[in-house]
Amino acid sequence: MRYNFKQYLFFFIIVFITFNSEAQLRDTAKWKALFAVGVNYPTTDGFVTGSYAQSVNFPTINLGIQHMFKTQYGVKLDFGFNRFKNHKDTPEFKINYSRINAQFVFDPSNYIGFLPTRFRTVLHAGPGITFAKPLGTLRDNKQTFLNLLAGLEVHYAINEKVSVFTDVAYIYGVTSLDDYNPALTGLGAFNGSVFNLTFGLAVSLSGCQFCD
Repeated sequence: MRYNFKQYLFFFIIVFITFNSEAQLRDTAKWKALFAVGVNYPTTDGFVTGSYAQSVNFPTINLGIQHMFKTQYGVKLDFGFNRFKNHKDTPEFKINYSRINAQFVFDPSNYIGFLPTRFRTVLHAGPGITFAKPLGTLRDNKQTFLNLLAGLEVHYAINEKVSVFTDVAYIYGVTSLDDYNPALTGLGAFNGSVFNLTFGLAVSLSGCQFCD
C-alpha cells in the first residue's frame, strides 16, 4: 500500500511540474515589450510633383507593448518614428514622420508545420494616426492624418524571455496632397505611404520571472 502511495505521489508531482512549466511558458508570451531599429522608404506619390525622398532612409525606430489573449491572437500598441530626406536630384528637405497604432496580432506558427521550434511568425495590422513634420523653414507644412498599417514579423527565440525578430511593414496614409500646390508651397509636405524594414528584440514582461 505504501509503495503504491509513493508511486501515485511521484506521478502527481511529475504531472504538476509539467503543467506548471507549460503554464510558465505560456505566461511569458502574455506581455511583451518590443524595440526595433531599421530603415524606411516613403512612396514618391506622397510628395508634390518634382519632390521625392531617398530610396533608403535611416532611422526607423519602433517601440511597442503587446498582450496576447490566447496563443494565436492578441493586441499591440506601438509608436514609430521615421526620418527621411530629399533625394539628391530634388530641393532639400528633411521630414520627421511619427505614428501611433493600435494593432491586432495573429500568430499562425502552429499552423505552419515546417517552421523550426524556435521560430515564430506574427502578422499584425491596425489603424493609427500619423504626424508628419518637415524640419527647418518648411515646418509650417506639418500634417496629421490617419493611417492603416500591416506587417509581418519573424521571431527567433533566444530563450523563454527574449527573442530577436525582423519586421516588414507597410503604412498606408489615408489622406491626399490637394492642399499643397504649387510645388514650392508643398515642398516638404508628405501625405503618402511608407515601407519599413526593422530588426529588434522582444522581451517578456510576464511569467517565468526567475528562469535561468
